[in-house]
Amino acid sequence: MKFTPTRISDVVVVDPEVHEDGRGFFMETWHERLFDEVGIHARFVQDNYTRSSRGTLRGLHYQVKKPQGKLIRVVVGEAFDVAVDLRQSSPTFGQWAGETLSAANKRSIWIPPGFAHGFIVTGDSAEMVYRCTDYYSRQHERTLRWDDKDLAIDWPLTGIEQPVLSAKDAAGASLKDADVYA
Repeated sequence: MKFTPTRISDVVVVDPEVHEDGRGFFMETWHERLFDEVGIHARFVQDNYTRSSRGTLRGLHYQVKKPQGKLIRVVVGEAFDVAVDLRQSSPTFGQWAGETLSAANKRSIWIPPGFAHGFIVTGDSAEMVYRCTDYYSRQHERTLRWDDKDLAIDWPLTGIEQPVLSAKDAAGASLKDADVYA
């Protein structure tokens, strides 16, 4: 596996070693020892699977008091995945990192606890799987506005007139009004 830090060094792109032949392919998507060697110490307690159509934007979600680290990959289609640093003590507080994940590139992205997470589907559809380091907690879930001018996320909206949002995501808080981590 190859581990490449993004512009926020704690958010890491993971490129697997893919073994391909005429039958198909094989790759490891999680190897605790290899992740430990690069300083990613994660214990996963919940796996999630989501399918969304083109132009769907989910997020930016996070949980206060029960932050989740996430290891995310796309198994069908393509999406642009975003992490926003919400750790007030971090030198990258309020900054974002984004990466295109697809079934074709087979990459994953590690987003540590303390970050908001969101994505937009840039292919016809996307099916994503992600492993979480803490359980979902409805009472602790929060949402940031996807289009907050202070975040200035460069969402790839080419060919997408208006992102498809849930009511919850459309009503997200701005960074300056959000609950964040100490």
